Amino acid sequence: MGRRSEPKLTSRERLNRGLHYTAVGPVDITRGVVGITALSAESAAGTIKRRAREARAARHDVAAELEAVKQVIAELPPKLQQARKAPHRRRRRLLVFGFLGLATAGGAVAFVIARRSSTPEPSALPPSVDVAPKI
Repeated sequence: MGRRSEPKLTSRERLNRGLHYTAVGPVDITRGVVGITALSAESAAGTIKRRAREARAARHDVAAELEAVKQVIAELPPKLQQARKAPHRRRRRLLVFGFLGLATAGGAVAFVIARRSSTPEPSALPPSVDVAPKI
């Protein structure tokens, strides 16, 4: 590995190079900071726009739901009056629940009868296998 064969800089060249990098360094730093700031501002603006758009959509949805609720509430008193005027409703409800009760009771009776008839009679003969296990 030999030494590099670069010629030595003169004092004037060394001074020029130092001044060049001294002048260019802050300019590059400034350009970088401005670029990063611009990109950050653009990203923040996009985020704000997106959130505003979502907020408008949500506000529109809430307004539509509120209108639907107002309409239902407005229709509620006539519906309640109509429901109060129906006297045969109680009799029909009693008939339906009575029929359901009878059907349940009938099903329970049928289940008990079927269960009793399907249970085999115990055998009078002793078991053919030892019941007690051998140790």
